[in-house]
Amino acid sequence: MRRVVVTGIGTVNPLGNNTNDFWNNLINGYSGASLIDSFDTTHFKTKFACQIKNLDVTQYIEKAEARKLDLFTQYALVATDQCTKDAGFDKESWDLERMGVIWATGIGGVRTIDEGLIDYAQNNSIPRFSPFFITKTIPNMASGHITIRYGILGLSYTIISACASSNSAIADAYNYILLGKANAIIAGGSEAAICESPIGGFSGARALSTNNENYQSASKPFDKDRDGFVMGEGAGAIMLEEYEHAIKRGAKIYCELVGTGMASDAFHVTATHPDGLGAIRAMKEALKEAHLKPEDVDYINAHATATPLGDPCECKAIETVFNGSIDTLHISATKSMTGHLLGAAGVVEAIACILAIKHNKIPPTINFNELDPAINPKLNLTPNNAVDKEVKVAMNNTFGFGGHIAVTIFKKIE
Repeated sequence: MRRVVVTGIGTVNPLGNNTNDFWNNLINGYSGASLIDSFDTTHFKTKFACQIKNLDVTQYIEKAEARKLDLFTQYALVATDQCTKDAGFDKESWDLERMGVIWATGIGGVRTIDEGLIDYAQNNSIPRFSPFFITKTIPNMASGHITIRYGILGLSYTIISACASSNSAIADAYNYILLGKANAIIAGGSEAAICESPIGGFSGARALSTNNENYQSASKPFDKDRDGFVMGEGAGAIMLEEYEHAIKRGAKIYCELVGTGMASDAFHVTATHPDGLGAIRAMKEALKEAHLKPEDVDYINAHATATPLGDPCECKAIETVFNGSIDTLHISATKSMTGHLLGAAGVVEAIACILAIKHNKIPPTINFNELDPAINPKLNLTPNNAVDKEVKVAMNNTFGFGGHIAVTIFKKIE
């Protein structure tokens, strides 16, 4: 039977511009939140987000080329550059026809759309759109540019399932490798939505935190005083590879991807089912595919965005599935530090799971003061401090607007 392993990772996000910085800041409970500096927030209710800091994209992309790319594609190329180098990818020796890219985004080139329309409106409706406007904005451009850069000739496409997008991409890549349609696939996602229309739109939906006075502690999943999510930005990339292919070339192996679960809530366009029924189905499906019991799971990276309605629903679902092993299960919400990266959230949180397995350490849920009474106090939410613990199995939960649910399970290699 074919097996799928992780042989490379890369990320750029509000906690760091590389994997090491991300992990160190994650386990040390660093908040990536800061006041928004990419546009004037004077008339916006929310004035902060979790932004990438001090990234020089010209270290990865030529300056002239970068101008032709929306920021979400730039982030994708940065993360993929790190991932391919970490995996030891060699364009000359790999079978590029047996390699693919499955990328994800929730919104795509929305920053370019905002800039183009604002410029159009401010210049007396005279159209002055860039000749690269379309190729910068359409969501499949990240996957396209990755294949062009690395000469990848196999399957390539983009997934959009809102905030479940990049976990869905990982699941698809896993299945294609199991089916024998590829030897290796770069799976990941990127998002660059800290601009006027996403901030204004999510604010209008009352989904964003407005705790502008205490923005570094505003992302507080599971806490009774949470008031919405904090927008984040960034990208993550994972090299998924067929086990024998990885062994043959002497690859470094982080862990094995052993199961995935997909489901729909079919309940509401933005709200999770109150009883977490879709999440229950997806977690059970992933466990079944992985041939694991609930008590085998050491850590769950929860979707937990810090919205008033969403967190208790997910906790209820976890409690249902893991009822007999709550005492040994650790849960944490790393969005308390990175903010919510929308379509890129799943892969960045998958990388957190992979590194938790590698380092035997559970990242914390920061900004935790008092538990929401609607959440079972028996759940170990890893409040405020990382925990040393052997992590053999880690589960990653992601939910998206529209009721999309994707769950992945990673396991220490045996």
